[in-house]
Amino acid sequence: MLEDRFRFGKNWSEYLQNLDDEKISIAMQSLIDWLQMENLNGKTFLDIGSGSGLFSLAARKLGARVYSFDYDKDSVECTRILRERYFPDDSQWSVEQGDALNKEYLKKYGECDVVYSWGVLHHTGNMYKGLENAGDLVKSGGKLFIAIYNDEGKWSDVWKFIKKTYNSLPGIFKWIILLPCFVRLWGPTTIKDFMRLQPFHTWREYKKKRGMSPWHDVVDWVGGWPFEVARPDEIFDFFHERGFELKKMFTGGGHGCNQFVFVKQIK
Repeated sequence: MLEDRFRFGKNWSEYLQNLDDEKISIAMQSLIDWLQMENLNGKTFLDIGSGSGLFSLAARKLGARVYSFDYDKDSVECTRILRERYFPDDSQWSVEQGDALNKEYLKKYGECDVVYSWGVLHHTGNMYKGLENAGDLVKSGGKLFIAIYNDEGKWSDVWKFIKKTYNSLPGIFKWIILLPCFVRLWGPTTIKDFMRLQPFHTWREYKKKRGMSPWHDVVDWVGGWPFEVARPDEIFDFFHERGFELKKMFTGGGHGCNQFVFVKQIK
């Protein structure tokens, strides 16, 4: 287990302070749209790397039996807080600390109807082992919904250096890295919005897509370490060879995540 990875839960605990019904509804709609399912009634939903717990909550509200786990203990606590806030003492939603690379631990979940891991497995330190483990947890005919950082070539190497430097700095000095990165990532878009007389339009639209916070996503991005990337075709080939069929994909280019929904073919 890696001890030098970014503490994602610290970031998400701040995000939960501003969580509201609108963000939850957006997250629910995101699952509906991507999984192409109106609800998850009677389905099992495994959230690998539950983070803030938002999408575990969305899946539970859609009717799923939810299993949430995260490597980061603060993220586990975030998910537990959401469970107790919205589904207190609920036997249909379990929350644990666990490791996506530990096959022995993962056996307890058997095979699930939906395995969800958004922006997680590239932070494990062994992305392809994590991807393989995730695929093994999908039942025949079930769906795998993942998001993996796009490979930008030399720019990915630059971000790797930035992330490693950010995590090596004492807390008070992290702003030296964080603020310039925030300006670099959001500055040009924000200026364009003002020039179009649509101030912060892109910022608002970003929040609508998944119910997530742009600011906390920047912290998550800059701090995210370990850090691995893959081209879309590499992810496609990896799962195609393992009996999965691609159902939906988004590749935005740049440094963000490519998103995929695969269906495990029935043998």
